[in-house]
Amino acid sequence: MNLLLLSNSSSDAGYLVHALPDIRELIATLPAGAPAVFVPYAGVTRDWDDYTTLVVSALADTGLDIQGLHRAADPAAALEQAAVIIVGGGNTFNLLGQLRRQGLLSVVARRVREGAAYLGWSAGSNLACPSICTTNDMPITDPEGFDALGLLSFQINPHYTNAHPPGHRGETRAQRLAEFCTLNPTMPVLGLPEGAALRVRDAAITLVGPHDATLFLGGNEPRVFQPGVLEIPA
Repeated sequence: MNLLLLSNSSSDAGYLVHALPDIRELIATLPAGAPAVFVPYAGVTRDWDDYTTLVVSALADTGLDIQGLHRAADPAAALEQAAVIIVGGGNTFNLLGQLRRQGLLSVVARRVREGAAYLGWSAGSNLACPSICTTNDMPITDPEGFDALGLLSFQINPHYTNAHPPGHRGETRAQRLAEFCTLNPTMPVLGLPEGAALRVRDAAITLVGPHDATLFLGGNEPRVFQPGVLEIPA
């Protein structure tokens, strides 16, 4: 498989700017004008046409021919023909529910396993996991099940931070992930901070970007990974 899973899309540099070198590497073997689909379904308050326009503009110099999946006459056929599947962030529950209800979840999973490149950020990165249970989003809609693409054998928590503002009485992110790990003690969770990404080439997984990532597993002490090749416990 050929995946790039970003924690976030926006930064002070601009939309997807920080990730462009890794995106170009992801699609380096593709010809100019290679067909790509953008899945905007995580957008809820963001109009899907506007979302697609934003992504097309951000990736204009990659040479990809990007079509919004919501505008395809036959979405399944568009996914079959796509050399790159791009899945944007927003609300992970809405993203999963839309794909499941349209019968497209299995199509995306199969196409990526067949070799289509996959670029996701935030909710799009959550979607690549076994389930969406480590998203940060509110369950604003029922996705009719939490099982996702299962392209990874572990979970991701995008936008990971363990910040705890003074006076805030709610749980930290680490405490929330500890709750997940208590009930799912054999499932690893990688906390992926802003600016970080995972590059997946078949079985090889590399942490890219300037920041460390934190691995949570059962009741073990969280383990910190530096950028480089990762060995996630099976």
